[in-house]
Amino acid sequence: MHPNAQTLQTFYAAFAQLDADTMASCYAPDAQFDDEAFSLRGRDEVAGMWRMLCEATKAKGRDVWRLEATGIAADANGGQAHWEAWYRFSATGRLVHNVIDGTFEFNPQGLITRHRDRFSFWAWSRQALGTPGLLLGWSGFLRNKVRTTAAGNLRRFMGSTKA
Repeated sequence: MHPNAQTLQTFYAAFAQLDADTMASCYAPDAQFDDEAFSLRGRDEVAGMWRMLCEATKAKGRDVWRLEATGIAADANGGQAHWEAWYRFSATGRLVHNVIDGTFEFNPQGLITRHRDRFSFWAWSRQALGTPGLLLGWSGFLRNKVRTTAAGNLRRFMGSTKA
């Protein structure tokens, strides 16, 4: 197994255990992360997001949390993984099964420099948000509202965790 594939194995094994510190250790200082809800720059922001999500899951949804990662592959430059998560969306308490494909780039030290997760926003929003997601999940309006809310939640979380 290529060392970068091992980095991804470590990342997803830690994620399955909601171990945000180990997840953060897989990222380079200048890491970038993008998905349907977040666009983050720097390991501090990326790690903050994972800490926030892991803590919310531990607090409100550990009973239903499950993550399965498959198709993990990587070489010297890039990698990919397919992962599925079953969880309780903390804002609404609704159960979600999210199906995600991740792509990665690595630095020479084997740390993640770019991480892009792709999933169906409409499928996610109708599970996580119920009727509003069903009716508006296709729209840019709801996507922008989710992104704005997620960014605000992360700012508050990161502000509250500074000593």
